[in-house]
Amino acid sequence: MVNRLKFYINGAWVDPVITKTMPLINPASAQQMFDVALGSKADVDKAVIASRLAFEDFSNSSREHRILLLSRIIEIYKRRLKEIGEAISDEMGAPLRIAEDMQAKSGLGHLVTTLKVLEGYSFEERIDGAVVLQEPIGVVGMITPWNWPMNQIACKVGPALAAGCTMVLKPSEFTPTSALIFAEILDEAGVPKGVFNLINGLGTQVGAAMSEHPDIDMISFTGSTRAGIDVANRAATTVKRVSQELGGKSPYLILADADLEAAVSECVTQIFLNSGQTCSAPSRLIVPRSKMAEVSEIAKATAAKVKVGHPRAEGTTIGPVVNRAQWSKIQALIQKGLDEGATLLTGGLGLPEDLDQGFYVRPTIFADVTNEMTVAREEIFGPVLSIIGAEDDTDAIRIANDTPYGLAAYVYSGSLDRARKVSRLIRAGNVSLQGASFGRDAPFGGYKQSGNGREGGRFGLAEYLEVKAVAGFGKA
Repeated sequence: MVNRLKFYINGAWVDPVITKTMPLINPASAQQMFDVALGSKADVDKAVIASRLAFEDFSNSSREHRILLLSRIIEIYKRRLKEIGEAISDEMGAPLRIAEDMQAKSGLGHLVTTLKVLEGYSFEERIDGAVVLQEPIGVVGMITPWNWPMNQIACKVGPALAAGCTMVLKPSEFTPTSALIFAEILDEAGVPKGVFNLINGLGTQVGAAMSEHPDIDMISFTGSTRAGIDVANRAATTVKRVSQELGGKSPYLILADADLEAAVSECVTQIFLNSGQTCSAPSRLIVPRSKMAEVSEIAKATAAKVKVGHPRAEGTTIGPVVNRAQWSKIQALIQKGLDEGATLLTGGLGLPEDLDQGFYVRPTIFADVTNEMTVAREEIFGPVLSIIGAEDDTDAIRIANDTPYGLAAYVYSGSLDRARKVSRLIRAGNVSLQGASFGRDAPFGGYKQSGNGREGGRFGLAEYLEVKAVAGFGKA
């Protein structure tokens, strides 16, 4: 039985220093499920002390020790995968199949990839007469979101453990259970006391205390750009490293020679996945202006196949969004699209038909959007797609780059060479061509206000390492 009223600090389940809780609401029913404990600065201080004390030994542990540790974590995670998926489905509303097959398995995938990277990673090399060492950065504060909870926890905790760091994790207060199960997994695997610590709580309190803490050497944050700016400002006073994966307003460019049916269907499917609650979701579909009518018909037909429903119901394609605040934000932005003159193709305001409770959003597509409209500028984080017309490839690239974000982009063309040329001109950290997906070894992260770090594979491990050059180390 997962205990949501305790924290995991220094290898033990402990009560919060100050008793404070918040109710967790099931997004499918809008009814309370249980209470979760909220931490304070005092809890952060306890966890950081434990991490700091554990760092001396763990930072000097052997590669072989950390390989065995990750291997045990992976085996226990496999055993509890279904339980993790069920928790994610209940707390953030993902359909059960997606919660198990995509959400929970993504965390497992990151751990497996990290283990493979650790086995072959070079922590030492000789350059110009010096030995260059890569050493664990220290105590890491981790703040993770609710939309892909285990994906983000695993792609931070796994590399940090592999590097020899110790850590304090603050998962989202909206998805605490999967994180608590993860803590149980690490405990069972024998992670040494103080190496991994977990505190639930609010970003404005626990997250702020972590960002400002003088004994935390690095903050790894995933969340909104607004919150990321606050984290960076607080962290600046102690000059700690800040690695961030933030918001996005990702463009999907369909070039004039593309197979419209395949390309448009792919984009619509991607934006509605996870109820649009994915930072890299293609929320701006940029198409030849002359083909706006044809694109609109395909998009509308694809959207008609989407089934909004209870996460546990058979055939559900997308479930609710995470909470009432998110639902209200999405409704306000849909209204803004209507007010600013975008053409509503499907969806719109209010709950979908046959659903009278929960935080469900009607899958919504706007056509005839200009890149100056609010729905094309702001990250909606819901199942809302804006179709924008462009005159040619040059205009499409201009529109794609006309955003403060730069997390992901997508290009679809009848010619792979043409798609490659366009991809080189897009200012984004990840570009997918012809509907291709990324493996977990590839780096993930953004340009501009979408962040400044990378996660995944060897790039993800490198985030948790400091570089030291030593001259006169001796001959090889």
